[in-house]
Amino acid sequence: MKKASVILSSALVLGTLLAGCGNNNNSNNAAATNAPVESAAPAASDAGTATAETGKYQDGTYYGTAPADKETGWQSFVLLTVEGGKITKADWDAFNTKKAGDLKKKVSEDGKYGLVSKGGGQAEWHEQAAKAEAFLIEKQDPAAVVVNAEGKTDAISGVSVGVSDFVTASQAALAAGPAQLGPYKDGGYTAEGEMDAKSGWKSTVAITVAGGNIVAANFSGVNAAGDDKKQFSIDGKYGMKAGGASAEWHEEIALAEKYFLENKGAAPKLDAEGKTDAISGVSIHVGEYFTLAEKALEGAK
Repeated sequence: MKKASVILSSALVLGTLLAGCGNNNNSNNAAATNAPVESAAPAASDAGTATAETGKYQDGTYYGTAPADKETGWQSFVLLTVEGGKITKADWDAFNTKKAGDLKKKVSEDGKYGLVSKGGGQAEWHEQAAKAEAFLIEKQDPAAVVVNAEGKTDAISGVSVGVSDFVTASQAALAAGPAQLGPYKDGGYTAEGEMDAKSGWKSTVAITVAGGNIVAANFSGVNAAGDDKKQFSIDGKYGMKAGGASAEWHEEIALAEKYFLENKGAAPKLDAEGKTDAISGVSIHVGEYFTLAEKALEGAK
């Protein structure tokens, strides 16, 4: 009876936690489609039983994600290392599905996230993330991070940021089991081409790797005035449709990005002009973007 009571109690606690979990900013956000694997939080009864009965996990490296924030584009992921049945390392980070580039910890460490200077936080994001990681290693169970309706917790001293993503991604990682990580080094990688004298645009590429896999890509460009080509198109200033095209530039380049992610960085068959018939709905020149992406990923090997 005592053993059954422990199992039931763990399941109820985790079930309550999952009901309150979600993205730090919006619990109804859908998961981004460019995650390397689809992560889902474990059933409360399964996770509770495993923790209560054994208290151990299978050795290996675990990877899990939380849903992406629709407004900011940040999508949390967690990498866990299990040795001797225990979590010995936890790495909570995030990649940006909209901008690609550096991971959230790097952005915070470089002073560009501004949680203290801009948001009035008691510590920078990466510093608070480190405390959440240490707490999980100590407790050995994501359910120990009790989250309130705002996605925050009083369980970890010095942590005021939302932690529901951390809990969700950790649970998803443990539920999925040991993962085979990808071939690249985690981080953000960029490359840019030469300024085109005719068009006035220079192509730019930003790529993010998490769990060894390519998880985000941003194909864009910049002109002499410093305008971002994708945003320039979104704002209706590029005018491809006005010129008779069936779609705007940002809509077509988004299809090229999607192809790049789905094919793990592989380029489609290109003609001499850098165009392709392999991506439906894409009539623009995309060859340079795949070349630049390959160049950017050289730093990830």
